[in-house]
Amino acid sequence: MRSVSARFGAVCWALAAVVFLAAHLVVQAAWAQPYSWVHHNISDLGNVSCGPWGDDRRYVCSPRHAWMNAALVVSGLLLTAGVLLLRRYWRARPAPTLLLAASGAWVLVGFVPADVHLGWHLLGAVLIFFAGNVGLLLAGRSGWPAPLRRFAVVTGALGLAGAGLHLSGTYLGLGMGGTERVAAFAVPVWMAAAGLATLLGRADAQDAGTV
Repeated sequence: MRSVSARFGAVCWALAAVVFLAAHLVVQAAWAQPYSWVHHNISDLGNVSCGPWGDDRRYVCSPRHAWMNAALVVSGLLLTAGVLLLRRYWRARPAPTLLLAASGAWVLVGFVPADVHLGWHLLGAVLIFFAGNVGLLLAGRSGWPAPLRRFAVVTGALGLAGAGLHLSGTYLGLGMGGTERVAAFAVPVWMAAAGLATLLGRADAQDAGTV
């Protein structure tokens, strides 16, 4: 039977995705110049100043940047809470440890926008890209049901591929923003799916197995 803490953790994971996506859409809608999921980074929504930005000198001006940064912090806290509260599903320490690092990194990038302290912001991005997606690969050996273990491996592999493409500047038609989203969205997408499965009673803890 699912415990109260497990149900609350599942709600946290589901809410994190809702908070992030809602804020993303509301904040991008305030841009005077159209915001593009292909040509703009997620971080552009949180920049506090207006002007040319990045190597390509794209124009960035996000009037509701405070909303986006707050949403990043809240989403990161919800993701972190979910990892801790759903501990009954973890069979080995590396996966939840890496996912905690990635979840905390969402908080970090919310507190330090890219145009305020680029170094700390990039550290958070690296943790999201690599700690999070490697954590998903390792979740393939966890106590989650087989479909969620397989989904973790698929999303983790896609996330790492997206990170490699994004950092190498090889966008394959997805653009800078598109490859970044493949890398960054893997963990929240998997956690939202796992949270919903838990709430629907389809994620009873199992012994770890292969995918």
